[in-house]
Amino acid sequence: MNPRATQTESQRVSFDSPEQEVFLQLWRTYDCLKVLEESLFVQFELSPQQYNVLRLLQMAAPETVQTMELGRRLISRCPDTTRMLDRLEKRGLVQRSRLPENRRVVEVAITEEGEALLKRMEKAVVQMHGQQLGHLSDSEQQRLIRLLQKARAPHEDASCDWLDSL
Repeated sequence: MNPRATQTESQRVSFDSPEQEVFLQLWRTYDCLKVLEESLFVQFELSPQQYNVLRLLQMAAPETVQTMELGRRLISRCPDTTRMLDRLEKRGLVQRSRLPENRRVVEVAITEEGEALLKRMEKAVVQMHGQQLGHLSDSEQQRLIRLLQKARAPHEDASCDWLDSL
């Protein structure tokens, strides 16, 4: 029996458009997946954005990344990258330096402590992603990736181009 068939007219969810329904489905999905992510990262006293920074720096190591480039590459926009880097630096997970030829340019690198933290988190992160989306087949995951890329393409600047090349 279709559960929607038993709903009264006043109980039915009504959307203004198919696009609104898709958007709300995406939003709800993000919220469900985010709960799992946050419950893992809180164990390591990290926010998802801080984890993202550490992973980006790990990918660039042993090179440094300028703060402007780092902000551009973040998966989720962060309004105050400087404060986030302050917290990571205070914990000894990153280090910042200024270019002698241009003191306004700040470069960031992951420290050994940052690398060690990511190493400790590695298995738990893989398990979390499996819990989030492991119920989808490989082909479903690939289809979903393509659909999500297509959905955000007209709205995104070049800041996440690097994500599509991984």
